[in-house]
Amino acid sequence: MSGNGAVWGRVRGRLRAFPERLAACRAEAAAYGKCVQASTAPGGRLTKDLCVQEFEALRSCFAAAASPGDKMKLRCVITGWKNLSAR
Repeated sequence: MSGNGAVWGRVRGRLRAFPERLAACRAEAAAYGKCVQASTAPGGRLTKDLCVQEFEALRSCFAAAASPGDKMKLRCVITGWKNLSAR
């Protein structure tokens, strides 16, 4: 059981560090949010790939903000978001 506690300790540590690391992506997140908001405003129409440039900039920023050990996990999360946005 002690090995299990060590794993959860590492996971908690990575999760606690994410907000600080991802805070560097504020500008990209704001640009993506503004694009989506403008597309869903009255008269706007959100379509696939409409905000793809903003999304790719945000995705790149998230990947760069992750440490090498967390990069693969973050890439999976971001890829999942991309796949969801393509539906």
